[in-house]
Amino acid sequence: MTIKAGDTMPEGQFMTMTDEGPKPVTSAELFGGKTVVLFGLPGAFTPTCSNSHLPGYIQNASALKGKGVDTIACMSVNDAFVMGAWGKDQGAGDAVMMLADGSADYASAMGLNLDLTARGMGMRATRFSILVENGVAKAVNVEENPGVAEATGADTMLGQV
Repeated sequence: MTIKAGDTMPEGQFMTMTDEGPKPVTSAELFGGKTVVLFGLPGAFTPTCSNSHLPGYIQNASALKGKGVDTIACMSVNDAFVMGAWGKDQGAGDAVMMLADGSADYASAMGLNLDLTARGMGMRATRFSILVENGVAKAVNVEENPGVAEATGADTMLGQV
């Protein structure tokens, strides 16, 4: 079942890269008592993800935070090392938290997984964005065509916060 507005976010764990190495982040730590924009995408360093999706959130981070968003988090089915390197490459800094869902467990728990095995990429996350308030999904956006970042982009999210 695909997550929808009004649903509680599933319990789970991500990994994020720190100066000390990979560190686990639970969904309770990420969402508890906060307003969070979680957006997911098929893969780090892929064209749409690198050219528009992540850059849009980096460029609009101040505007989103100015509307009460505590955390902006980017999730992809990659490992923490790749997500850390991609965040550095894109200049995410402190604007966007880079989260690894290495085995697509969290994407699957939300019903937002995408099978790209035929393209040599295995199981991935589809392109989505979710506005989460204290662990509850308030707005859920999913791209019909994961090759674009329109319904799930930062501009759309700015209108939903």
